[in-house]
Amino acid sequence: MELIFRSEVFNSMKFMRNCKSCRFSVVKIMAAGKQYYATSSLVLGYALCSSLLAVINKIAITKFNYPGLLTALQYLTSATGVWILGQLGFLYHDPFTLETAKKFLPAAIVFYLAIFTNTNLLRHANVDTFIVFRSLTPLLVAIADTTFRKQPCPSKFTFLSLVILLGGAVGYVMADSAFTLTAYSWALAYLITITSEMVYIKHMVTNLGLNTWGFVFYNNLLSLMMAPLFWVLTGEYADVFVVVRSNYGDWFDFGAFVAVSLSCVFGFLISFFGFATRKAISATAFTVTGVVNKFLTAAINVIIWDKHSTPLGLACLLFTLVGGVFYQQSVAAEAKPSANNDPGGGDSGDVEKILGSSRKGLVL
Repeated sequence: MELIFRSEVFNSMKFMRNCKSCRFSVVKIMAAGKQYYATSSLVLGYALCSSLLAVINKIAITKFNYPGLLTALQYLTSATGVWILGQLGFLYHDPFTLETAKKFLPAAIVFYLAIFTNTNLLRHANVDTFIVFRSLTPLLVAIADTTFRKQPCPSKFTFLSLVILLGGAVGYVMADSAFTLTAYSWALAYLITITSEMVYIKHMVTNLGLNTWGFVFYNNLLSLMMAPLFWVLTGEYADVFVVVRSNYGDWFDFGAFVAVSLSCVFGFLISFFGFATRKAISATAFTVTGVVNKFLTAAINVIIWDKHSTPLGLACLLFTLVGGVFYQQSVAAEAKPSANNDPGGGDSGDVEKILGSSRKGLVL
Protein backbone atom coordinates (compact mmCIF):
# COMPACT_ATOMS: atom_id res chain seq x y z
CA MET A 1 0.00 0.00 0.00
CA GLU A 2 2.86 2.37 0.86
CA LEU A 3 4.60 1.57 -2.45
CA ILE A 4 1.44 2.39 -4.37
CA PHE A 5 1.11 5.70 -2.51
CA ARG A 6 4.75 6.64 -3.23
CA SER A 7 4.29 5.73 -6.89
CA GLU A 8 1.23 7.96 -7.15
CA VAL A 9 3.09 10.83 -5.48
CA PHE A 10 6.02 10.39 -7.89
CA ASN A 11 3.70 10.35 -10.90
CA SER A 12 1.93 13.45 -9.63
CA MET A 13 5.22 15.30 -9.23
CA LYS A 14 6.32 14.21 -12.70
CA PHE A 15 3.01 15.42 -14.15
CA MET A 16 3.43 18.78 -12.43
CA ARG A 17 6.96 19.13 -13.85
CA ASN A 18 5.66 18.34 -17.31
CA CYS A 19 2.90 20.91 -16.89
CA LYS A 20 5.43 23.53 -15.84
CA SER A 21 7.55 22.66 -18.87
CA CYS A 22 4.52 22.99 -21.12
CA ARG A 23 3.59 26.31 -19.57
CA PHE A 24 7.15 27.55 -20.04
CA SER A 25 7.08 26.52 -23.70
CA VAL A 26 3.77 28.29 -24.21
CA VAL A 27 5.15 31.43 -22.58
CA LYS A 28 8.20 31.31 -24.88
CA ILE A 29 5.99 30.91 -27.95
CA MET A 30 3.74 33.78 -26.87
CA ALA A 31 6.77 35.99 -26.19
CA ALA A 32 8.22 35.19 -29.62
CA GLY A 33 4.86 35.97 -31.21
CA LYS A 34 4.60 39.30 -29.40
CA GLN A 35 8.15 40.18 -30.44
CA TYR A 36 7.39 39.34 -34.07
CA TYR A 37 4.23 41.45 -34.18
CA ALA A 38 5.87 44.32 -32.30
CA THR A 39 8.77 44.37 -34.74
CA SER A 40 6.48 44.03 -37.74
CA SER A 41 4.40 46.96 -36.47
CA LEU A 42 7.50 49.13 -36.10
CA VAL A 43 8.75 48.36 -39.60
CA LEU A 44 5.28 48.83 -41.10
CA GLY A 45 4.79 52.14 -39.28
CA TYR A 46 8.16 53.40 -40.46
CA ALA A 47 7.45 52.33 -44.05
CA LEU A 48 4.07 54.07 -44.20
CA CYS A 49 5.35 57.26 -42.58
CA SER A 50 8.44 57.37 -44.77
CA SER A 51 6.45 56.78 -47.96
CA LEU A 52 3.75 59.33 -47.23
CA LEU A 53 6.13 61.91 -45.76
CA ALA A 54 8.08 62.14 -49.02
CA VAL A 55 4.92 63.00 -50.96
CA ILE A 56 3.59 65.32 -48.24
CA ASN A 57 6.92 67.13 -48.06
CA LYS A 58 6.94 67.52 -51.84
CA ILE A 59 3.48 69.12 -51.69
CA ALA A 60 4.46 71.22 -48.66
CA ILE A 61 7.67 72.54 -50.22
CA THR A 62 5.73 73.35 -53.41
CA LYS A 63 3.14 75.41 -51.52
CA PHE A 64 5.53 76.70 -48.83
CA ASN A 65 8.87 77.29 -50.54
CA TYR A 66 11.02 77.71 -47.43
CA PRO A 67 12.86 74.43 -46.68
CA GLY A 68 14.69 75.70 -43.59
CA LEU A 69 11.56 77.05 -41.95
CA LEU A 70 9.58 73.95 -42.94
CA THR A 71 12.05 71.58 -41.30
CA ALA A 72 12.26 73.83 -38.22
CA LEU A 73 8.47 73.61 -37.80
CA GLN A 74 8.75 69.83 -38.02
CA TYR A 75 11.46 69.77 -35.34
CA LEU A 76 9.41 72.10 -33.13
CA THR A 77 6.32 69.88 -33.45
CA SER A 78 8.23 66.71 -32.61
CA ALA A 79 10.19 68.12 -29.66
CA THR A 80 7.14 69.87 -28.19
CA GLY A 81 4.94 66.81 -28.75
CA VAL A 82 7.34 64.53 -26.89
CA TRP A 83 7.69 67.01 -24.01
CA ILE A 84 3.91 67.53 -23.63
CA LEU A 85 3.10 63.81 -23.78
CA GLY A 86 5.88 63.20 -21.25
CA GLN A 87 4.44 65.81 -18.88
CA LEU A 88 0.99 64.21 -19.21
CA GLY A 89 2.40 60.79 -18.39
CA PHE A 90 1.66 59.14 -21.74
CA LEU A 91 5.33 58.39 -22.38
CA TYR A 92 8.74 58.66 -20.75
CA HIS A 93 11.73 60.36 -22.32
CA ASP A 94 15.18 60.84 -20.86
CA PRO A 95 15.56 64.27 -19.24
CA PHE A 96 17.61 66.87 -21.07
CA THR A 97 21.13 67.22 -19.71
CA LEU A 98 24.01 69.22 -21.12
CA GLU A 99 26.39 66.26 -20.89
CA THR A 100 24.13 63.99 -22.95
CA ALA A 101 23.44 66.82 -25.40
CA LYS A 102 27.18 67.21 -26.03
CA LYS A 103 27.49 63.50 -26.78
CA PHE A 104 24.46 63.55 -29.05
CA LEU A 105 25.32 66.79 -30.90
CA PRO A 106 27.42 65.20 -33.71
CA ALA A 107 24.57 62.82 -34.53
CA ALA A 108 22.07 65.69 -34.47
CA ILE A 109 24.24 67.67 -36.91
CA VAL A 110 24.38 64.75 -39.34
CA PHE A 111 20.63 64.25 -38.97
CA TYR A 112 19.92 67.94 -39.62
CA LEU A 113 22.09 67.95 -42.74
CA ALA A 114 20.36 64.82 -44.05
CA ILE A 115 16.90 66.35 -43.61
CA PHE A 116 18.03 69.73 -44.94
CA THR A 117 19.53 68.27 -48.13
CA ASN A 118 16.52 65.96 -48.52
CA THR A 119 14.09 68.89 -48.40
CA ASN A 120 16.15 70.94 -50.86
CA LEU A 121 16.40 67.94 -53.19
CA LEU A 122 12.60 67.69 -53.22
CA ARG A 123 12.48 71.44 -53.79
CA HIS A 124 14.65 71.37 -56.93
CA ALA A 125 13.95 67.88 -58.33
CA ASN A 126 11.06 65.51 -58.86
CA VAL A 127 10.21 62.48 -56.78
CA ASP A 128 11.91 60.16 -59.30
CA THR A 129 15.28 61.80 -58.63
CA PHE A 130 14.71 61.49 -54.90
CA ILE A 131 13.89 57.78 -55.27
CA VAL A 132 17.00 56.89 -57.22
CA PHE A 133 19.41 58.64 -54.86
CA ARG A 134 17.59 57.19 -51.87
CA SER A 135 18.01 53.79 -53.50
CA LEU A 136 21.77 54.22 -53.73
CA THR A 137 22.16 54.30 -49.96
CA PRO A 138 21.84 50.58 -48.98
CA LEU A 139 24.87 49.62 -51.04
CA LEU A 140 26.95 52.45 -49.59
CA VAL A 141 25.70 51.76 -46.06
CA ALA A 142 26.66 48.09 -46.41
CA ILE A 143 30.17 49.15 -47.47
CA ALA A 144 30.39 51.68 -44.63
CA ASP A 145 29.13 49.12 -42.09
CA THR A 146 31.84 46.69 -43.18
CA THR A 147 34.61 49.31 -43.34
CA PHE A 148 33.95 51.50 -40.30
CA ARG A 149 31.71 49.45 -37.98
CA LYS A 150 33.56 46.16 -38.59
CA GLN A 151 30.36 44.33 -39.53
CA PRO A 152 30.67 41.06 -41.51
CA CYS A 153 30.83 41.45 -45.28
CA PRO A 154 27.49 40.88 -47.02
CA SER A 155 27.11 37.49 -48.65
CA LYS A 156 27.16 37.21 -52.42
CA PHE A 157 23.37 36.82 -52.46
CA THR A 158 22.89 39.92 -50.30
CA PHE A 159 25.31 41.94 -52.41
CA LEU A 160 23.58 40.77 -55.60
CA SER A 161 20.19 41.80 -54.21
CA LEU A 162 21.54 45.28 -53.45
CA VAL A 163 22.96 45.57 -56.97
CA ILE A 164 19.60 44.51 -58.45
CA LEU A 165 17.81 47.06 -56.29
CA LEU A 166 20.25 49.76 -57.38
CA GLY A 167 20.05 48.82 -61.06
CA GLY A 168 16.26 48.94 -61.04
CA ALA A 169 16.18 52.35 -59.38
CA VAL A 170 18.77 53.79 -61.78
CA GLY A 171 16.86 52.40 -64.76
CA TYR A 172 13.66 53.95 -63.42
CA VAL A 173 15.12 57.43 -63.39
CA MET A 174 16.98 57.06 -66.68
CA ALA A 175 13.73 56.11 -68.38
CA ASP A 176 11.98 59.41 -67.68
CA SER A 177 14.06 61.94 -65.73
CA ALA A 178 16.66 64.63 -66.40
CA PHE A 179 19.03 66.21 -63.90
CA THR A 180 19.76 69.92 -63.60
CA LEU A 181 23.03 71.08 -62.07
CA THR A 182 21.25 72.42 -58.98
CA ALA A 183 19.20 69.26 -58.50
CA TYR A 184 22.25 67.05 -59.03
CA SER A 185 24.27 69.03 -56.49
CA TRP A 186 21.57 68.66 -53.83
CA ALA A 187 21.15 64.99 -54.74
CA LEU A 188 24.87 64.35 -54.27
CA ALA A 189 24.87 66.21 -50.95
CA TYR A 190 21.84 64.20 -49.85
CA LEU A 191 23.49 60.92 -50.82
CA ILE A 192 26.58 61.69 -48.75
CA THR A 193 24.71 62.91 -45.67
CA ILE A 194 22.02 60.20 -45.64
CA THR A 195 24.65 57.45 -45.91
CA SER A 196 26.62 58.99 -43.03
CA GLU A 197 23.41 59.42 -41.03
CA MET A 198 22.34 55.80 -41.51
CA VAL A 199 25.64 54.44 -40.20
CA TYR A 200 26.44 57.02 -37.51
CA ILE A 201 22.97 57.23 -35.97
CA LYS A 202 22.91 53.42 -35.73
CA HIS A 203 26.13 53.67 -33.71
CA MET A 204 24.63 56.34 -31.45
CA VAL A 205 21.40 54.39 -30.90
CA THR A 206 23.34 51.30 -29.94
CA ASN A 207 25.82 52.93 -27.55
CA LEU A 208 24.34 56.08 -26.01
CA GLY A 209 21.70 54.32 -23.86
CA LEU A 210 18.72 56.65 -24.34
CA ASN A 211 15.24 55.25 -24.79
CA THR A 212 13.35 55.77 -28.06
CA TRP A 213 11.52 58.92 -26.99
CA GLY A 214 14.75 60.27 -25.52
CA PHE A 215 16.39 59.99 -28.92
CA VAL A 216 13.41 61.68 -30.58
CA PHE A 217 13.48 64.51 -28.03
CA TYR A 218 17.23 65.15 -28.19
CA ASN A 219 17.41 64.82 -31.97
CA ASN A 220 14.61 67.28 -32.72
CA LEU A 221 15.44 69.76 -29.95
CA LEU A 222 19.10 70.03 -30.98
CA SER A 223 18.11 70.25 -34.65
CA LEU A 224 15.68 73.05 -33.80
CA MET A 225 18.49 74.93 -32.07
CA MET A 226 20.62 74.68 -35.23
CA ALA A 227 17.86 75.91 -37.57
CA PRO A 228 18.46 79.69 -37.16
CA LEU A 229 22.09 79.25 -38.21
CA PHE A 230 21.01 77.73 -41.52
CA TRP A 231 18.38 80.43 -42.02
CA VAL A 232 21.18 83.01 -41.88
CA LEU A 233 23.67 81.02 -43.97
CA THR A 234 21.17 80.37 -46.77
CA GLY A 235 19.56 83.82 -46.61
CA GLU A 236 16.12 82.27 -46.21
CA TYR A 237 15.18 84.60 -43.36
CA ALA A 238 15.35 87.56 -45.76
CA ASP A 239 13.00 85.83 -48.22
CA VAL A 240 10.48 85.21 -45.43
CA PHE A 241 10.56 88.85 -44.31
CA VAL A 242 10.09 90.07 -47.89
CA VAL A 243 7.02 87.88 -48.40
CA VAL A 244 5.48 88.90 -45.06
CA ARG A 245 5.99 92.60 -45.80
CA SER A 246 4.72 92.43 -49.37
CA ASN A 247 1.64 90.39 -48.42
CA TYR A 248 0.88 91.99 -45.07
CA GLY A 249 -2.63 91.06 -43.95
CA ASP A 250 -3.05 88.48 -46.72
CA TRP A 251 -0.12 86.10 -46.26
CA PHE A 252 -2.08 83.14 -44.86
CA ASP A 253 -2.76 80.32 -47.34
CA PHE A 254 -5.02 77.51 -46.14
CA GLY A 255 -3.62 74.93 -48.58
CA ALA A 256 -0.07 75.63 -47.47
CA PHE A 257 -1.18 75.50 -43.82
CA VAL A 258 -2.71 72.01 -44.28
CA ALA A 259 0.34 70.71 -46.17
CA VAL A 260 2.79 72.06 -43.58
CA SER A 261 0.66 70.74 -40.69
CA LEU A 262 0.54 67.25 -42.21
CA SER A 263 4.30 67.31 -42.78
CA CYS A 264 4.81 68.23 -39.10
CA VAL A 265 2.52 65.44 -37.86
CA PHE A 266 4.16 62.82 -40.06
CA GLY A 267 7.57 64.18 -39.11
CA PHE A 268 6.69 63.50 -35.47
CA LEU A 269 5.47 59.98 -36.27
CA ILE A 270 8.52 59.09 -38.35
CA SER A 271 10.78 60.31 -35.53
CA PHE A 272 9.38 57.59 -33.28
CA PHE A 273 9.10 54.82 -35.88
CA GLY A 274 12.46 55.72 -37.38
CA PHE A 275 14.41 55.52 -34.12
CA ALA A 276 12.50 52.48 -32.82
CA THR A 277 13.07 50.57 -36.07
CA ARG A 278 16.68 51.72 -36.34
CA LYS A 279 17.30 50.46 -32.80
CA ALA A 280 16.00 47.02 -33.72
CA ILE A 281 17.61 46.26 -37.08
CA SER A 282 20.92 46.67 -38.87
CA ALA A 283 21.71 49.89 -40.71
CA THR A 284 21.53 48.15 -44.10
CA ALA A 285 18.19 46.45 -43.37
CA PHE A 286 16.80 49.77 -42.10
CA THR A 287 17.96 51.53 -45.25
CA VAL A 288 16.56 48.88 -47.60
CA THR A 289 13.20 49.16 -45.82
CA GLY A 290 13.25 52.87 -46.51
CA VAL A 291 14.10 52.27 -50.16
CA VAL A 292 11.52 49.59 -50.88
CA ASN A 293 8.67 51.56 -49.31
CA LYS A 294 9.31 54.27 -51.90
CA PHE A 295 7.16 52.16 -54.24
CA LEU A 296 4.16 53.59 -52.45
CA THR A 297 5.65 57.04 -52.98
CA ALA A 298 6.06 56.29 -56.69
CA ALA A 299 2.47 55.05 -56.94
CA ILE A 300 1.12 58.22 -55.33
CA ASN A 301 3.42 60.25 -57.57
CA VAL A 302 1.85 58.66 -60.66
CA ILE A 303 -1.63 59.51 -59.37
CA ILE A 304 -1.20 63.12 -58.27
CA TRP A 305 1.51 64.46 -60.63
CA ASP A 306 1.78 64.54 -64.41
CA LYS A 307 5.57 64.10 -64.11
CA HIS A 308 6.08 60.37 -63.82
CA SER A 309 8.00 57.68 -65.61
CA THR A 310 7.09 55.66 -68.69
CA PRO A 311 5.94 52.02 -68.56
CA LEU A 312 9.62 51.09 -68.93
CA GLY A 313 10.41 53.14 -65.85
CA LEU A 314 7.62 51.47 -63.87
CA ALA A 315 9.01 48.09 -64.94
CA CYS A 316 12.35 49.17 -63.50
CA LEU A 317 10.56 49.93 -60.23
CA LEU A 318 9.28 46.36 -60.15
CA PHE A 319 12.87 45.28 -60.76
CA THR A 320 13.88 47.25 -57.68
CA LEU A 321 11.14 45.53 -55.68
CA VAL A 322 12.60 42.17 -56.72
CA GLY A 323 15.93 43.31 -55.29
CA GLY A 324 14.19 44.15 -52.02
CA VAL A 325 12.55 40.72 -51.88
CA PHE A 326 15.88 39.02 -52.57
CA TYR A 327 17.45 41.03 -49.77
CA GLN A 328 14.74 39.88 -47.34
CA GLN A 329 15.41 36.26 -48.33
CA SER A 330 19.17 36.66 -47.96
CA VAL A 331 18.67 38.17 -44.50
CA ALA A 332 16.50 35.21 -43.51
CA ALA A 333 19.20 32.79 -44.65
CA GLU A 334 21.97 34.64 -42.77
CA ALA A 335 20.05 35.49 -39.59
CA LYS A 336 20.95 32.35 -37.65
CA PRO A 337 24.73 32.38 -38.12
CA SER A 338 24.94 36.18 -37.78
CA ALA A 339 23.10 36.01 -34.46
CA ASN A 340 25.61 33.48 -33.15
CA ASN A 341 28.57 35.62 -34.24
CA ASP A 342 27.23 39.05 -33.20
CA PRO A 343 29.64 40.47 -30.60
CA GLY A 344 27.25 43.22 -29.62
CA GLY A 345 24.55 41.00 -28.17
CA GLY A 346 22.64 40.46 -31.38
CA ASP A 347 20.58 43.65 -31.40
CA SER A 348 21.26 44.22 -35.07
CA GLY A 349 20.10 40.76 -36.04
CA ASP A 350 17.02 40.29 -33.88
CA VAL A 351 14.55 41.80 -36.29
CA GLU A 352 16.19 40.12 -39.25
CA LYS A 353 15.71 36.77 -37.50
CA ILE A 354 12.10 37.60 -36.75
CA LEU A 355 11.32 38.89 -40.22
CA GLY A 356 13.12 35.97 -41.76
CA SER A 357 11.39 33.33 -39.63
CA SER A 358 8.42 33.30 -41.96
CA ARG A 359 8.82 32.31 -45.59
CA LYS A 360 6.20 34.89 -46.45
CA GLY A 361 8.44 37.64 -45.06
CA LEU A 362 7.51 41.26 -44.65
CA VAL A 363 7.90 43.08 -47.94
CA LEU A 364 7.29 46.84 -47.64
